[in-house]
Amino acid sequence: MQNRNLNKFVYSYILSTVLALLLFGHAMAGGGMVLKDDVCIIEIDFYSAHFTAYQPESRGNQQFCQELPDTGATIFVLDYLHPNLKDVPVSMRIIHDVTGQGSYVKLKHIVEIEDIDSHTVFFQSPLIRPNASFQVEFEIVREGSYIGIVTAGHPSQPTIYTAVFPFEVGGTDINYSFLFILLLVAAAIVLFYRSILARKAVGQVEASS
Repeated sequence: MQNRNLNKFVYSYILSTVLALLLFGHAMAGGGMVLKDDVCIIEIDFYSAHFTAYQPESRGNQQFCQELPDTGATIFVLDYLHPNLKDVPVSMRIIHDVTGQGSYVKLKHIVEIEDIDSHTVFFQSPLIRPNASFQVEFEIVREGSYIGIVTAGHPSQPTIYTAVFPFEVGGTDINYSFLFILLLVAAAIVLFYRSILARKAVGQVEASS
């Protein structure tokens, strides 16, 4: 009976930990940003672009997505994946997250902001980048939650498409490999104690027979 309860504990522990990691990863991919094969992709309706963030003064060439470790000089780069993006104007706005939605923020929450300019920390007016690479550099003054807003026009119609993505500045660096190792170590410890209890059970049976 004791071994059976321990088995349930082991399976429940491993399953709950894996689900927690998956849910956290899903939360990071909220808004107009998705994670595909460890690459950050911004989806602007039918457009898409590879997104990379740099903090050269503090982190050199290290690449980031939605978790920026430091304040200071920050560079956002969009490398266009959809060929038509290089022919249309693209803009970017960065605002403090005043929506209260966190990783679940959507365009409708941005539209509800009455005075978006008062919450804006950076704005790049629409630019056409024939080289298919849109790059902006700005200074992040304080840690906290932010929202990026990217717009792109249509090649032949007066239509504007928008992507919204949340990101954090000053959060803890997350190493998923390290978390996975911790999970394996914890499972190994539980299984080790399980084997000890199993041996004790066998010994008790042999002693009583």
